Amino acid sequence: MSTIKKVTVIGSGTMGHGIAQISAMAGYNISIRDVEQKFLDSAIDKIKWSLEKLLKKQKITDLEMKAILERIHLTTDLNESLSESDLVIEAVPEDLILKKRVYEGIDENAEDKTLYASNTSTLPITEIASLTSRPERFVGLHFFNPPQLMQLVEVIPGKETSPKVVETTVNFIESLGKQPILCRKDVPGFIVNRIFIPLVHEAAYCLERDKTNLVAIDSAVKEKMNFPMGIFELADYTGLDVIHKATVEMYSRDKDVMNPNPNIERLFSEGKYGQKSGQGFYEYKKGQYERVNLANNQVEKYDPVKLVAFAANNAGWLISHGACDKNELETALRLGMGLKAELFETVKSYGVESIINTLRQLAKENGDIYEPDQFLINHLRS
Repeated sequence: MSTIKKVTVIGSGTMGHGIAQISAMAGYNISIRDVEQKFLDSAIDKIKWSLEKLLKKQKITDLEMKAILERIHLTTDLNESLSESDLVIEAVPEDLILKKRVYEGIDENAEDKTLYASNTSTLPITEIASLTSRPERFVGLHFFNPPQLMQLVEVIPGKETSPKVVETTVNFIESLGKQPILCRKDVPGFIVNRIFIPLVHEAAYCLERDKTNLVAIDSAVKEKMNFPMGIFELADYTGLDVIHKATVEMYSRDKDVMNPNPNIERLFSEGKYGQKSGQGFYEYKKGQYERVNLANNQVEKYDPVKLVAFAANNAGWLISHGACDKNELETALRLGMGLKAELFETVKSYGVESIINTLRQLAKENGDIYEPDQFLINHLRS
């Protein structure tokens, strides 16, 4: 398989231009393709702004910044963007119909050597690959937002993906200075979102069932579960529109992945997306990034044992179903969600038996989705 020299990025939004920037910084020739020039102009402005910040911090020099920008080519012509491309990374919105249309165009114009990759965060790689003429040369590369700062990239092969394609793309991710984590099975949500998205819904249920408040849960999650921020705050930061879309896609393919809370859909339907809209679980000054004031005196008002148990159960499912091993999972959660301590260390601090009993009680009260996974019973317990 040929060495990757030129990378085509389809879509110039937040993820697309971020992936293009870090790839150009790593020395690759980049072609960014979008449907209108105004989108490309906005993308290159954002790349220049990002590079200028690095320049001011003396992370790069003037000459390096100029060279990086010279490696980036903008075009609305799909054929031009794919000419001599070794790898195409699709970064268009999470809509399977749109992606189908995009890949039809790519198939018509891509050279035989070109590898295909999708930056999807939730859509199954096997399904997307089936829309193309080369599923064996198709892989998922899930970069995290923003790509310039986040170190994790989940690498997800589809059912027909060649091992050589996986090896080549893992090497490519490493060349960007990022940490690839292989999700060995194309499961809904991959690794990080398989834990994060269901946990948001579960926290919303805890809010109701335990008759508590947002700040109490968030303070406990941050301090006792070692999250970078509270789970509701993290949901608002991510965007409830993003979470709702991921929920629909994941739940439609696996009813056991989560128990959707109707309040998430309600907030979405009301246009309350979180930070970006000015209101989600919390209220914000629109257009400004804010941190929620989580008071220390709220930490002891809530015990997040149910959330620890639920997160651990989904983590155990990933391990017992062969999507990743324990070390890979912990690395993914540290880099992708910002956990300050290993999830299973938090489990041990609560006691494995306590976690298993909590799950069994939840299952008795709320359904089989909470039944403890065999990894917790057979491996973590021992």
